[in-house]
Amino acid sequence: NICLTACHNVNGVAALHTEILKNETFKDYYNLSPEKFVNVTNGVTQRRWLYKANPELKNLITSAIGDKWVKDENEFEKLVKFADDSAFRDEFAKIKYDNKVRLAEYIKEHNGITVDPSSLFDVQIKRLHEYKRQLLKVMHIIYRYKMITEQPEVASMLPETFIFGAKAAPGYHAAKLIIKLINNVAEVVNNDPRTKDILKVVFLENYNVSLAKKIFPGSDVSEQISTAGKEASGTGNMKFMLNGAVTIGTMDGANVEMYEQVGEDNIYIF
Repeated sequence: NICLTACHNVNGVAALHTEILKNETFKDYYNLSPEKFVNVTNGVTQRRWLYKANPELKNLITSAIGDKWVKDENEFEKLVKFADDSAFRDEFAKIKYDNKVRLAEYIKEHNGITVDPSSLFDVQIKRLHEYKRQLLKVMHIIYRYKMITEQPEVASMLPETFIFGAKAAPGYHAAKLIIKLINNVAEVVNNDPRTKDILKVVFLENYNVSLAKKIFPGSDVSEQISTAGKEASGTGNMKFMLNGAVTIGTMDGANVEMYEQVGEDNIYIF
């Protein structure tokens, strides 16, 4: 309450979250001082998360539309006309593969796990928390494992590499149990001769910005599956999309505004 009184603006960091503050969390205070409540959605800079993190893609984009995008993200709209350009698409696919090779080399060096760069890299990297639902993703992996081992005649045999990166708060017992579960599932899946060439599970330790700059360019699928109404505003979802990963997400946090920007054909709502 002291913060609300002292500050001239109260920001929810995503449109959905700001509305929750106004209608639920701070409803009484909003009725007193509605002018204080504004929304400025969290954002990312393309200079760090594309220009610096993904130099090959940076060069491809610049060769197609010039370099004004470095200071004006609205310039990215000019890329739409290249969506059906086979030469551009082939070069983009090559760049994605090169980035996956580099990520695979990092995984081999730091985790001792060999992953196939031609497999689908399905990635969930964010703070370990129950509402972010890493547990739900682990259940999906267990389901895939059981289908392949128990009903191989109907199971999808698409090779997939599931990559997690996260830190848990020091006293967050449930979060640490989920990390333990991910590693236990990895131990089973990665070493079962029936699945080791189809499924791989990797938990990358000490997740930080330097590691993230390796992960985002090499990701195929971006997992943004937090319980709707719980995520204030992540920014990883934007960094994934900026590097050409396909987003699967709930209508939560900044996913809502990403959906409004790119349209339903360019994001998979879960």
